[in-house]
Amino acid sequence: MELNTQTITTPPLDSASVVLLRDSAQGLQVLLLRRHQASSVFGGACVFPGGKLDLADQSPEVLSRLSQDTNTLHRRLGEPELKPDRAAGLFVAAIREAFEECGILLGQALTEDAHTGVSTDLQALQKALASGQNWSQAFQTLSLRLATDALVPWTRWITPRQASVANKRFDTRFFMARVPEGQTAAHDNHETTETLWTTPREALLRYWDHDIELAPPQIMGLVHLAKHPNTHSALSEAQSRQPPVVEPEPYDQDGVRTICYPGDPRHSIPKAAFPGPTRLMFKNKRFEPVTGLAGLLD
Repeated sequence: MELNTQTITTPPLDSASVVLLRDSAQGLQVLLLRRHQASSVFGGACVFPGGKLDLADQSPEVLSRLSQDTNTLHRRLGEPELKPDRAAGLFVAAIREAFEECGILLGQALTEDAHTGVSTDLQALQKALASGQNWSQAFQTLSLRLATDALVPWTRWITPRQASVANKRFDTRFFMARVPEGQTAAHDNHETTETLWTTPREALLRYWDHDIELAPPQIMGLVHLAKHPNTHSALSEAQSRQPPVVEPEPYDQDGVRTICYPGDPRHSIPKAAFPGPTRLMFKNKRFEPVTGLAGLLD
């Protein structure tokens, strides 16, 4: 992972990301997708499914297909300064990105073929999109609804002007959701090249062993998730509070880039937003806590 040294003057792009969870014999597992090496954003790194908000995500046609009205979604997101349609559009973007990047259609009670066991709704949606219909047209044609209640707002990350690993700024809303029964995640072999179901602890150990690459939001998110034994615990904690706003504050000292988070002595916000280390340092071409592996696992 290469360090970005340029200051970004453009405003952050609204985007949405989904932390997909499931329970296993090993405990809570989270889905990571390895981005294509040639990607301009986090190329080669393992990330949660997600992408930028599209104008069509906020269209009246799409918003009419939601299981909750825009005012409810606006309230659930916890950003009163945002227009209701834009807030609802972020839920749509999260559902759309999860489907486009790994084939998961959140919150749907899908109809299965009695003989093949394959979801006829899922097949119909894939066929409609492949034929050239956009997301809005496909859902209207098939009379499907977007189950926004399946998504729980978790955190909001805003890239600083001195971005450390990207050449763009993003205002990303991270949502949390349990993977629906009967659906299997699979990477698209275009934007993503590998699907990884892993416990948060295992992912952090693989990162430390240089087996996978992680960007700072994923590192901190996995440290947070490692505190939860199962999906119920993680979802309940997210539902119990408003999503914290995380604005990392980087600085360079003696040639070393350090990113500070809320709760760090050098950060402008004294209260921590989540458990785990309050700063990461760029060492060995990646970000590490000051205390090393212990900072990720304690």
